[in-house]
Amino acid sequence: MVLEAVIVLLKAGFIITVALTFGAVLTWVERKQSAVMQDRIGANRAAILGLRVIGLFHILSDAIKMFTKEEFTPARGDKFLHTLAPALSIFFALMTFAAIPFGDTLRVGNRVIDLQVANLNAAVLFVFAMVSLGVYGVVLGGWASENNYSFLGGMRASAQMISYEVTLGVSVIGALLIYGTLNLQEMVRYQGHMYAGWIPRWGILLQPLGFLLFLVAGIAETKRVPFDLPEGESEIVGYWVEYSSMKWGMYMFTDFIEMTLLSAMASTLFLGGWQVPWLMPDGFHFPWATVPLPHLAVVVLQVGAFLLKVSFLLWLQMLIRWTLPRVRYDQLMAITWKYLLPLSLLNVILTAAVLLVLR
Repeated sequence: MVLEAVIVLLKAGFIITVALTFGAVLTWVERKQSAVMQDRIGANRAAILGLRVIGLFHILSDAIKMFTKEEFTPARGDKFLHTLAPALSIFFALMTFAAIPFGDTLRVGNRVIDLQVANLNAAVLFVFAMVSLGVYGVVLGGWASENNYSFLGGMRASAQMISYEVTLGVSVIGALLIYGTLNLQEMVRYQGHMYAGWIPRWGILLQPLGFLLFLVAGIAETKRVPFDLPEGESEIVGYWVEYSSMKWGMYMFTDFIEMTLLSAMASTLFLGGWQVPWLMPDGFHFPWATVPLPHLAVVVLQVGAFLLKVSFLLWLQMLIRWTLPRVRYDQLMAITWKYLLPLSLLNVILTAAVLLVLR
């Protein structure tokens, strides 16, 4: 019993560390990738003992700045809720990672360890429930600041997140119909099969429209450009205008963690999760040859493949963030209610019809 608890804590520590590391690195990537795209040098000034390491020390300098800046709470604001709100946002974002499988199984002696913190039968519902609860952090932050502009920013954010959650939920129903389960680990194992012995049965090949809709709705859920109307740090006053120091840092960090969460979920549902094409538990089984591998090497390749897919989708989100302009609020609502949601429903109907014919 104690050993089981220790194993769960180690797995939780690993996945939280990975999520926080991605979030920290993204604070640098955001500036560096924009600099590359705009033909600038970018963040490269922070140095330790003269070493700049392509600007990576900016992550450390940002953390020091966040923890040492003056903490501010509006005089008429609710101090308890003002402090609680950003903590709620980041807590629910991190909790969601518990249901995401980052590998298959690890054998240590006679013990088989599932590389997932919580193997839930209804993992998809758990993920959407946690994402929905994150709205409270945004709304409470805007309300507790006792500032009309913060409150309006919170209202904009909650309307946007709730609207796009509908599309986000409907966009995965087609994949659920094909996989026949709500268990994320079982979904990834389903995608490990091959068509004709060499084409991976990944969700993106079975549900290309579902993948596109999930990605667009997910980017809107993260409140990033071109859907950053709740924040609009340079032009629009958002729900976090009365926040400073690490409380503001938690809101900013939540955005990056939500980007990582979106990438992890998209990888799990549509890109095969930890699956590597032709990699089986005993090694590679290519159509033309077999390459046996030790168990530990297979585990490392599977976990590495999952992290690589997450990294690719994060790069893609950054590319979109620095390419597209911000949409207007009426356009934001029209996109989801007039286009994305009808397309999501059409995708469900078509998928169900095809499955009915095939069976």
